[in-house]
Formats: sequence, structure tokens, C-alpha cells
Amino acid sequence: MNYNGKLMKMVSEIGPDVKYSLPLDNTYINISDYINKNIQIEFNNEIFCIKCNNKIKKSFAQGFCFPCFQSSPETSECILKPELCQAQDGIARDMDWAKNHCLKDHFVYLSLTSGIKVGVTRSTQIPTRWIDQGAVSAIKFAKTPNRYFAGIIEVFLKQFISDRTAWQRMLKNQIESSINLVKKKNELVEKLPEKLKKFVTDNNTVVDINYPNLVYPDKVKSLGLDKNSLIEGKLTGIKGQYLYINNENVFNVRKHQGYFVNIKIS
Repeated sequence: MNYNGKLMKMVSEIGPDVKYSLPLDNTYINISDYINKNIQIEFNNEIFCIKCNNKIKKSFAQGFCFPCFQSSPETSECILKPELCQAQDGIARDMDWAKNHCLKDHFVYLSLTSGIKVGVTRSTQIPTRWIDQGAVSAIKFAKTPNRYFAGIIEVFLKQFISDRTAWQRMLKNQIESSINLVKKKNELVEKLPEKLKKFVTDNNTVVDINYPNLVYPDKVKSLGLDKNSLIEGKLTGIKGQYLYINNENVFNVRKHQGYFVNIKIS
């Protein structure tokens, strides 16, 4: 089977194992169905901005041309630092966009990717956000009416736990399995300032996530299309936004958004 088009981040659906679809323009490849098949990804040196579709030489922020990177609401400072969001005060690059993104309910969550981490996402992005980060389990910590308050809670919790994913350990599935998310949530709630405790959710359901992997590798090597225009081998698993090629080689799909590729599966 042969496909071609611009890469976009994989779409996921939670189940006994996560089901992944790989978008190429308007075509969706049910990539989970091809575990243990041979895959070839060929880059023809064309990159297109995922916002304006202009052809570019280099992408920024995982798929944008530089002008869109500077002006698009999707690349606002508050995307990476939600505590800097000003949409609640009527200030944003695009207030219509902000009303549908920043001024919607958000969750602060705790997840296990390798160790425990804290994160923020819109309510509509659960469990997608957890899957994109390669979490094996996650729990909701707090629910806020906008991005700003979620960011304030996250900044406070970062005094005690990380907000980063150790991507290599995540891909090797090296999990600190002794961590109890409910217990950790309760401990962190006690540390929270009183004015923020009103946002804490009573939902203590831990969501477990399983990925379509044959065997997790002992070491991983990252592959990129800028240095390797042809990536090929056996598709041995998928986790987060990564494809495992021949087990220990990993390809970050999201990092290559906008790259025009030919994909062959056999």
C-alpha cells in the first residue's frame, strides 16, 4: 500500500490498546493495524506550513512557517506557559480563538509517563493529551474555568513534581510503578493554597493506557527526516506520537508535521 501527503500528528482513540490513525492530508492510515509490517517513509524535501500551507524551508513549533509562528493563536506564549494567559482579561492574539480554547474548562492532571508529572489541558483533550505524552496512567487533579487558573495551579505544583516527560525513559517504558496517583494527588492537595483548593476535583478515577507495542526496547535512537530522507524497517510499536521502527529506532510524527512524504507499507 502506498500513500503520500503532508504529515500531521497522529489521531488516537483509547481502548484495550490505543488505536492510532496517521493523517496524510485528507487520508487517514489506520497505522495501528500495521504493527509488525514493513514501513517506508520517504521525504522529498518539501515542507508546508500547517497553518497557511505555504511551502517553507524550515518549520517552527512543529509545523509552522515563521510568520505564522509569530502571529497564530496556536503558538501563543500561553500554550507552553498557561499561567501567562491573558484571555480572561480580553487580551489575546485572536479573541475568537481564545474563547474556544483558553476560556473553556481546563483540567490540571497528574500522569505517569516514566515518573510522575503535572500538566494542563482543555477538558475536550482528555485522554488525547495523556496519550500524546505517552502516559501509562493519569488522574484529574483540578478543574478550572479557563487556562490561566489551570496554569497557576500547575506552577504551584511544579515545586514538588516535574512538568516534563523524560522521553527516552517513556519510550523504553521505564515506569516508576510504585507511584500511587490517588495518594500523590491527596498529598499535593494538602499543599495547595486555600484559594486554589476550590478547583480540586473529587474525581479520583485513574485511567490506565496501553499502547500497541510488541516489545519495548532497552535503548532508543531518534530518527529524523532532515538527516535521513528515507526511513524504513519493521513497524514494531507506537507510543505517544512516536513510531518504533525495528524496535529501537523511533520516529516523532508530530515533530514532522507539514513534511510531504511518501509512505509504503507491505
